[in-house]
Amino acid sequence: MENNAKIFVAGHRGLVGSALVRELERRGFSNLVLRKSSEVDLRDQAAARAFFEAERPDYVLLAAAKVGGIVANNSFPADFIYDNLMIQNNVIHSSYLVGVKKLLMLGSTCIYPKLAPQPIREESLLTGPLEPTNEPYAIAKIAGIKMCQSYNRQYGTRFICAMPTNLYGPNDNFDLTTSHVLPALIRRFHEAKAAGAADVTIWGTGTPYREFVHVDDVARASLFLMERYEGWDPVNVGSGQELTIGDLAKKIAAVVGFTGKILFDSSKPDGTPRKLCDVSRIHELGWRHEIELDEGLASTYRWYLENHA
Repeated sequence: MENNAKIFVAGHRGLVGSALVRELERRGFSNLVLRKSSEVDLRDQAAARAFFEAERPDYVLLAAAKVGGIVANNSFPADFIYDNLMIQNNVIHSSYLVGVKKLLMLGSTCIYPKLAPQPIREESLLTGPLEPTNEPYAIAKIAGIKMCQSYNRQYGTRFICAMPTNLYGPNDNFDLTTSHVLPALIRRFHEAKAAGAADVTIWGTGTPYREFVHVDDVARASLFLMERYEGWDPVNVGSGQELTIGDLAKKIAAVVGFTGKILFDSSKPDGTPRKLCDVSRIHELGWRHEIELDEGLASTYRWYLENHA
């Protein structure tokens, strides 16, 4: 991407979008197009079309999405599938109409089957049933991948897709109803420590394995793919390392300084038993993560203390 190129970062105030803006600015890109959802509702076809016609960006980083953890996905399945489908449809189609040079759509490794062989390769897409708790979101993201591939095939566009594993970092969502597991645990252990609580109870058994990647690494990977990747297949972005939710809880408790007991409520859903992504494709292209989990947890907790505590 040229340094003076006009780059639209859709969802620039979210976890991934804000990291993309930080990384773009760090690299000297200054012609960034940024709009809050209150300024341009990307779910609205006419509004999205008018915005693209007026701005005509050279490149698009599609990080706008409705996201959340198990509780949010279970509670608002219609919102998750509708909002994400509409945002993707309008941004991808409008990008084609105005001749965007290249687009990157960010998805999630939840697109893969619940019981996909581990570690999960990109080729596992559509080979089995999805995890029921986030199926509407996953189906929307799968549709986005297929839309990018279809436009590439029919119109010769350069639309690519990155599928990050579980993200965390600055600007994460720490709301206990709608957040993912890592930020939720940071907040719960922090509040338990502040209240002098004897214990913290976590949903599920604590036995599922999860992989985490810092959002700043994902921002670097996204720009790397914009510069180096022209394939149509999605590309996994992750650390290639995993740990159990129970071990994650212990790490976060240590970072926060909570010394009480950690309990598990096995009556609550665990979600997918294991979700380690195969990152060999992006490794072969030349990218690897830089921020290890212990370092990332400490910096994320510092950010939480500065902005939420």
